Amino acid sequence: MTRVLRAAIFDVDGVLVDSPHERAWREALAGFADPAGLTTAFYQSHVAGKPRQEGAWAVLEHLGGAGATAHAAAYAERKQALIDQLIAEGRFVAFPDAIRLAVAMKQAGLRLALASSSKNADAMLARVNLPDGGTLLSLFDADLSGRDVPRGKPDPTLFLLAADAVGVPPDQCVVVEDAPAGIEAAHAGGMASLGVARLDDAALLRAAGADLVVTSLDQLDLAALGSGLLRASAVSESIHV
Repeated sequence: MTRVLRAAIFDVDGVLVDSPHERAWREALAGFADPAGLTTAFYQSHVAGKPRQEGAWAVLEHLGGAGATAHAAAYAERKQALIDQLIAEGRFVAFPDAIRLAVAMKQAGLRLALASSSKNADAMLARVNLPDGGTLLSLFDADLSGRDVPRGKPDPTLFLLAADAVGVPPDQCVVVEDAPAGIEAAHAGGMASLGVARLDDAALLRAAGADLVVTSLDQLDLAALGSGLLRASAVSESIHV
């Protein structure tokens, strides 16, 4: 079956911006565990897309040994101080393909929402200027980033709140994510999911249940999206959602 897609819900870190979150998690780890053990693969599988405390606990449980998780709060606090500093210094960039996709979706009449677990998303997007004089943050109709929810991704609550905020039923929303936990959350919420594999992690996103995985958001066939079809324009394979 096909369905009308009337809204797009975007994650931020790794989707809209190349954020310094992974760097901050790694640098903050010194003194708690060996920072070299925090690989990109582990970060994507167990930290990306999750609330700060859950991410800290996951890292220390994996790398810190017995009793290390007792320091999760201190680790998370140190990471937050580092990310605040990196953002203030402008140590991040927006992905041009993501900006092009968001602008094109907005022009096509889709409602746009932000739904990142990060409480730093607004600070980054407000610093990204668009050619029309607005900011990347101002492009979105609703912003749920950093909203406290009982459970983070892969629980779908944050995405469901985003769908409600833009007044679109979940089954008419597509979620744009780079993390397996976010793809799982979209699936749990009854939404279509588009995975962007920027870190050679397409297999992880497919395993999480992504309806379509691309390596660049420029590959999405926007004309087909209006017909409820997720399709990469550069390939023949497509998936009805």
